[in-house]
Amino acid sequence: MQYEQNTANYRENALVQSFFMQVYGWMFAGLLATGVMAYYTANSPAMLEFVFGSKYTFYGLLIGELLLVIAINGAIRSLSATMASALFFIYSALNGLTLSAIFLVYTQESITLVFFITAGTFGAMSVYGYMTKSDLSALGNILMMALLGLIIATVVNFFLQSPGLMWALSYLGVLVFVGLTAYDTQNIKKIAQQVNDENTLEKMAVLGALNLYLDFINLFLYLLRFFGKRK
Repeated sequence: MQYEQNTANYRENALVQSFFMQVYGWMFAGLLATGVMAYYTANSPAMLEFVFGSKYTFYGLLIGELLLVIAINGAIRSLSATMASALFFIYSALNGLTLSAIFLVYTQESITLVFFITAGTFGAMSVYGYMTKSDLSALGNILMMALLGLIIATVVNFFLQSPGLMWALSYLGVLVFVGLTAYDTQNIKKIAQQVNDENTLEKMAVLGALNLYLDFINLFLYLLRFFGKRK
């Protein structure tokens, strides 16, 4: 009986680890697509003119990114795994277009440094979310409310242009996305343990990658405000 239980646990752990390999694989591919697109755009006068030459184009790209995130999250179960991954890559590429602005503001050395700081922080919190026995659901609810408040306050500060509020929001942003990294990782682990259908798991891997990708990118951008060296 104990042998059968140990075998079942081993199979479950192997399934969870395999699922996470897919999640991190998609996430890495998305980050790579974003990085390549951002770097290419920042070094192409024609692309810079296209993205930043008109505020309508820039804000249109931002709205397109938001709609893609909503579409992937809302329709993930009805999408095929191929379509879900395609939408994820389209989103990653569009995000690269708008994020190319960081190469115009910060030095490449400081961007690289902050990327590795983000990777270390993200990795530590993701490991914590995977390994902890504590249920992070309550923390997740608090973080989601804090994220909503962060978004609203950021929009308000877009008009106020308050440096003090900007720095306060930056500190809050780091805390929110550090916590969300652990929370989302634990949620992804729960999905791997509960879903048995292979096709559904493939789509959930893309969704999980998107959530962790968003955590990583937002954490990176907030840390860049603290450690990025302006040109």
